[in-house]
Amino acid sequence: MDIIRCRSDFAAILDIINSAAAAYRGVIPQDCWHEPYMAAAELQREVAAGVEFRGAQIEGELAGVMGLQSAGEVDLIRHAYVLPGQQRRGIGAGLIEHLKSSSSRRMLVGTWSAAQWAVDFYRRHGFVLVPQIDAMRLLRAHWDIKDRQIETSVVLVLER
Repeated sequence: MDIIRCRSDFAAILDIINSAAAAYRGVIPQDCWHEPYMAAAELQREVAAGVEFRGAQIEGELAGVMGLQSAGEVDLIRHAYVLPGQQRRGIGAGLIEHLKSSSSRRMLVGTWSAAQWAVDFYRRHGFVLVPQIDAMRLLRAHWDIKDRQIETSVVLVLER
């Protein structure tokens, strides 16, 4: 597995995000689910806002992505997804360890509170759940998401 900086892999990034996000269908609140999970215009806005993607390549094909975004005094992990057929093979672990090693700052990640598999993944990699009152403040300060998503999300932190 090779970790690369994604530069012109827009379609592949979008495909990975939407394929992997299917796991949220029926798990997150129904009013927060939409098809596609991420539209091309939204991904373009995220990249324009400073999300830099790293990708995991297996035999030259992108199998997973994870974004990093500088936000004031912290770095945010954004849009962490692995293709369904490639999950549980260490791809997500490789990506998150790569991002952790490329930052010396406090790192935050937000995810749906009902996505226990995602919460558990981040905890296995050293992140700690933030109390909900603090999570809501952090989500409002560092993410551009709707109130309903804030209400149904958690934040985990990696202190440095």
